[in-house]
Amino acid sequence: MSLAELRIENLRCIESATLQFSPELNLIAGENGAGKTSVLEAIFLLGRGRSFRTRSSERLIRYGQARLTVFGRNGASPPRHAGIEIASDGGTRARIDGDNAQSLLDLSGVLPVQAVDPEIHKLVDQGPERRRRWLDWLVFHVEPSFAHHWARYNRALKQRNAALRVQAPTIGVWDAELIRSGEEITQARRRTFDRLLPRLTSTFQRFGDLDVTATFTSGWAADVSLADSLTRHAERDRARGTTTSGPHRADVLLRRQQRIARETLSRGQQKLTAVAMIISQLQMLQAELELRAVLLLDDPAAELDDKNLHRLFEELASLRCQMIATSLTPETALFQAPKATFHVEQGRVLQL
Repeated sequence: MSLAELRIENLRCIESATLQFSPELNLIAGENGAGKTSVLEAIFLLGRGRSFRTRSSERLIRYGQARLTVFGRNGASPPRHAGIEIASDGGTRARIDGDNAQSLLDLSGVLPVQAVDPEIHKLVDQGPERRRRWLDWLVFHVEPSFAHHWARYNRALKQRNAALRVQAPTIGVWDAELIRSGEEITQARRRTFDRLLPRLTSTFQRFGDLDVTATFTSGWAADVSLADSLTRHAERDRARGTTTSGPHRADVLLRRQQRIARETLSRGQQKLTAVAMIISQLQMLQAELELRAVLLLDDPAAELDDKNLHRLFEELASLRCQMIATSLTPETALFQAPKATFHVEQGRVLQL
């Protein structure tokens, strides 16, 4: 599942670029602001349908242009192709092997991609949404029906919340679909998390004995069903105009010494914890599905001391997947010599 070819047009400062990648380690070098992170952003966009840096996809479009496009070909045999176009009016469309994609989620089936960037500590430091996305990316690959139930749940949730906001009498008509798809989502998440947990715990320990524990929570009280929770909180939902319990409020709770992990971990430790979470997913996909995702590394040495950087490089060296890393200079010492190196300057990309 490596990325063999990438074409970019009008993404941030990059007017046009074509890159041919090695299935092993690739290095993208350039000064700050040159556009090297934008290359990683394009790859993530191709595999996820969104950026890892901003929620507003329109901000990715190069100034003065009406749209951006990203096209990629993976290294499968036969190869698969995917493309995504984002217009300044907010329209987004994706194509896979020449056909319109039914959902942006389908892009991940062509190019499974994870990223470690300077903001990765927010996976630990911020609220549940990031950790849900982290878990759901894995569930998508492990549970074939997950995307279907996820789409149905979110459609029903949107309609139920709209009814709650206007105090419509039709609120209850969405409960059956919400419960049915919500239970399926939660069971898939729990099964996947239970399979991941031993690897996750082991990776935490290898990363300097972080002493972090992880627990999955469904998004409603453990002692009741989702149906009972919706009934119990019906008046609260009406008062707040939103659904206050369900899979959309699930979390992976991270604790250290019986306290919330973000309260006791330094910024560097938070980064290591988050990286351990990413690496454990990649290891599970390789071991159980023989699926090798693409790992993007944006300035991986940031905020890590020499000892922790060495630990990180040891873990990365053990992964057998394509990696694409950024650095200020091509001479940066990584865990191995890159097989392909690119230089980015003022939005122009040159293969060295």
